[in-house]
Amino acid sequence: MTAAIEQDLVDRALRADPDATAALLAQLRPGIVRYCRARLGRVGGAYTTADDVAQEVCLALLRALPGYRDQGRPFTAFVYAIAAHKVADAQRAAVRDAGTTPVDTLADRPDAAPGPEQQAMNTDVARRLSGLLARLPEQQREIVLLRVAVGLPAEEVGVIVGMSAPAVRVAQSRALARLRTLAGDTLGEVAA
Repeated sequence: MTAAIEQDLVDRALRADPDATAALLAQLRPGIVRYCRARLGRVGGAYTTADDVAQEVCLALLRALPGYRDQGRPFTAFVYAIAAHKVADAQRAAVRDAGTTPVDTLADRPDAAPGPEQQAMNTDVARRLSGLLARLPEQQREIVLLRVAVGLPAEEVGVIVGMSAPAVRVAQSRALARLRTLAGDTLGEVAA
């Protein structure tokens, strides 16, 4: 999304234009989902929790939109600040509610989801990637997630993390080099 289109949509959404609000949310939601999935990962082979958090981010964004004031930063900095808070809330809740939930009823038809072997492989790769990301410093991890998983330009990521765009690119390069070193051959063992 270009800054001019985004700013026009933001301005119209702030004036309570429902079409602009819907269009803005439609353009932002895929990146929000990718961000939440990258930060929260899979639970039981599915992204259900991450997708639920992404939905919460979208709802929080809609609630916060009337109070948004342009402070010279990209609108996406506002959006991903909300997302970071919601992800942190979800992570705290996951630790608090770490118990298992019993299933009361059985499904009427077979599950169309990937089988146990594929789920295990996907979960293992996701666990390995998450473990590798966890070994990066927080700022580098956030840069990799925002640049690679969400696809934001270095300029916007720089505003979000408080760095210049060239510094973001350097930090991203160092983070990816560190991930390659940490990964070694461990990720090549399992075909995703």
